[in-house]
Amino acid sequence: MQSWNLSHSCHEKPLFGASCAIVLSLTFAHAPEGVWKKKLVWKEDWVQVWKTIKKQAWETKWKKIQVPIWKEVQVPIWKEVQVPDWKIVKKPHIEEREVPAWKEIKVPEWKKITKPVWREIQVPVWREIQVPVWKEIQVPVWREIKVPVWKEIQVPIWKEVQVPVWREVQVPAWKKMFVPEWIKMGIPGEKYLGKDHDGWEYTSHDLWRKKLIWKPVWKKIWRTEKKQEWKTEKVQAWKTEKVQEWKIEKKQEWKTEKIKEWKTEKKQEWKPDKKLEWKIEWIQIWKPAKKQIWVKEKRETWIEEKVQIWRTEKKQAWATEKKQAWKDEWKAIQVPVWKEAKVQEWKRVWKPVWEKVWVPVSHGWD
Repeated sequence: MQSWNLSHSCHEKPLFGASCAIVLSLTFAHAPEGVWKKKLVWKEDWVQVWKTIKKQAWETKWKKIQVPIWKEVQVPIWKEVQVPDWKIVKKPHIEEREVPAWKEIKVPEWKKITKPVWREIQVPVWREIQVPVWKEIQVPVWREIKVPVWKEIQVPIWKEVQVPVWREVQVPAWKKMFVPEWIKMGIPGEKYLGKDHDGWEYTSHDLWRKKLIWKPVWKKIWRTEKKQEWKTEKVQAWKTEKVQEWKIEKKQEWKTEKIKEWKTEKKQEWKPDKKLEWKIEWIQIWKPAKKQIWVKEKRETWIEEKVQIWRTEKKQAWATEKKQAWKDEWKAIQVPVWKEAKVQEWKRVWKPVWEKVWVPVSHGWD
């Protein structure tokens, strides 16, 4: 059977403060049976209430404070004054005096000298002439000789090299070992009855049984490992050396031979020449001499004089100074205070409302 239902519910404020519900149900078969009943429901509403809150305000108070002031006081001071005084000073003084001195002068003197003169004489001279002569000379010849030479050869030597070797060292390791241990083992399903004076636990059948098991224990041992190291060994190598040998070479020598040459000889002859001779003469010369004279010299001396000076002395006086002092004053300050104030706020409340609802009647066979 084809049917359709149309439901419409509206919540409106009734005239007497209650809400109503309208349910429209259309069915092609038959109209549902039921009754109208009142139902109490709680409806949400907002009401305005007053709330007391604390509000911060500022209050004026008077505070006693210390303020600095300047106070004039008389303090003793030392004052520098100038007083006259006499001082002995040394002044330089220039005085003139005559001192003896030596002066160089020229004095005449007769000197004996010798003058050169030329005189013609016959002197022997040597003239060069060419005469034959036999002369021994050295000529080169070649002769075979043995000379040492250096030859490179390979000779064995021992050389130290680093080779790896294995050395046994002891390193720590953990080894799993098994030790015997007695444990208590019971039978499932037995009832526990307690303990005796020795600490054994009783069951309903018998005592707890002992069972020997092997418990694994890790024990620290030392095991041997091979560690690679380097040791020095000698290996044979080949190096190049030089050895001395002998080889045949040709050496140049010199032998003596005679050859005919012409040599220059000197032959004595006579030729006219001039000979230098010396004759004695007297000439006047001037020689330097020293003569004593008197010269004026200025000498610096020091004389003592009294001069008036001003020296500084300290005299006690009184001076006015400003000294800091403290004065009591009252200052207005603002301090925060809390004041109570009333503010409005909205509070959610639940009000009971009677609503009219349609309750269908059930006959038991539906």
